[in-house]
Amino acid sequence: MKEAARQAAFATRKLAHARDEGAASRALTQALAAYPVQPLAGYWPIRTEPDPRPAMTAHHGPLCLPVVVVPGQPLVFRRWHPGAAMEPGAFGAPIPQDKTEITPQILIVPLLAFDARGYRLGYGGGFYDRTLQALRAAGPVIAIGFTYGAQERTEVPTDATDQPLDFIVTEAGIRAF
Repeated sequence: MKEAARQAAFATRKLAHARDEGAASRALTQALAAYPVQPLAGYWPIRTEPDPRPAMTAHHGPLCLPVVVVPGQPLVFRRWHPGAAMEPGAFGAPIPQDKTEITPQILIVPLLAFDARGYRLGYGGGFYDRTLQALRAAGPVIAIGFTYGAQERTEVPTDATDQPLDFIVTEAGIRAF
């Protein structure tokens, strides 16, 4: 069921991505203004994901990007800044060469689809769900899904390990759950 939902969401996101003129990134910048200095994890966009890097570079706190160290385990986050030296990472996303790890308090989370409950449909590896579970067990963390409004579904398929998001940011603005 999740795989069929992923394929439909990829197609919808591709169309929304082609129409976006930076509104999603501007909305993300506004959302992050509420957390000006907290350590922030973003992601390096792949495929048709909206690009969080403009909003990240406007942030005043430490920045980091996710790194898959071991399949089936939570992500780690390496320090990043614009112009940082990068190397090939898992799934085609570059990762920082700097091995300094940062524990983020705010995560910008990529996704394929979301619903009004705050659940997301990801790529199926479970990395963000495991990571959010571990971070939330250690202390406060805010998960912000970043996507296009066209990615909203009535309900995304979930299971017991799925972690809800705190917010969704789309080109239409910010939604809290």
